[in-house]
Amino acid sequence: MSLTEATTSISTLQDGERPWPKVLASYRKPHRGRSLLELMVTLVPFVGLWSLAAITVHYGFWWGMALTVPAAGFLLRLFMIQHDCGHGSFFAHRTADDWTGRVIGVLTFTPYDYWRRAHAAHHASAGNLDERGVGDITTLTVAEYHSLSGLRRLAYRLYRNPFIMFGIGPIWLFLFKQRLPFGMMRSGTEPWVSTMATNLGIVLLAVIPIWLIGFGSFLLVQLSVVVLAGSAGIWLFYVQHQFEETHWSQGPQWRFQDAALHGSSYYELPSILRWLTANIGIHHVHHLSSRVPYYRLPEVLRDYPELRGIGRITIMESLRCVKLVLWDERRQRLVSFCDARVKPSQ
Repeated sequence: MSLTEATTSISTLQDGERPWPKVLASYRKPHRGRSLLELMVTLVPFVGLWSLAAITVHYGFWWGMALTVPAAGFLLRLFMIQHDCGHGSFFAHRTADDWTGRVIGVLTFTPYDYWRRAHAAHHASAGNLDERGVGDITTLTVAEYHSLSGLRRLAYRLYRNPFIMFGIGPIWLFLFKQRLPFGMMRSGTEPWVSTMATNLGIVLLAVIPIWLIGFGSFLLVQLSVVVLAGSAGIWLFYVQHQFEETHWSQGPQWRFQDAALHGSSYYELPSILRWLTANIGIHHVHHLSSRVPYYRLPEVLRDYPELRGIGRITIMESLRCVKLVLWDERRQRLVSFCDARVKPSQ
């Protein structure tokens, strides 16, 4: 189902519900000067921090590795800008958004056109039990889990293990999986062109720093920055949909607005983290209207304070979400492996 088709389900709104995508339409216009400024204040510090870290490590000052942490924060923010470009909301000019996203994709190790297609599928089907598997965290129902063989249950448990999900997962995703268009091998030339062009861009961009500081220093700094930023990105994506009060449904019961509003969290973060993550924590509003630029999302919460109480989770509350791994269709909530030990009655 396309995002356009999904939004047609707004016509099934119950009495008293706001048609939020229509309400938020007035926030969709970006301020292009502001967008350009946002790009500059993210890209320039990233390049500066990365370069300083690489130079200090090259000359034996290992404390320079500490600079990879803030560099990763700015790389994460660059990815969020790439994310807005994919929605056509950063400049609201298709060519400018696409080429900005493609260039940033070389820095984030994320092929823009390939990722954009997968992410559009995620937005069109988030919270739909019948449309899982594209651009999201694999989530089984309790019944599906109990129907698996012992070996496949072990595989799912390993996949949902925090060390693998947030440690090994970013290494696999950003360094290996996104080097080929997995999942879209037969979806035409665009995913292949996107991934191969990004791979070529990564190689070309690496030539000069490798020549200046050596392969070892380059690899140490670059891998640290990409993996740290990738871990943070996967964590954000995880808690934005994997929380106890999230919403899943299937078939005719699935409605776009319910899935967007109640299937996505409002991850309330401190100011500095809100800035570094480009307000992606206001995720329920983003899913209601993905064309709203990230720097205008706080305006929505200011003007519609009722949205602040929907799906709100704090940092401490989000840490407890890691144990929620299965969707219980009977209780209509995510549960832990412990809660799902008893096999549901047939």
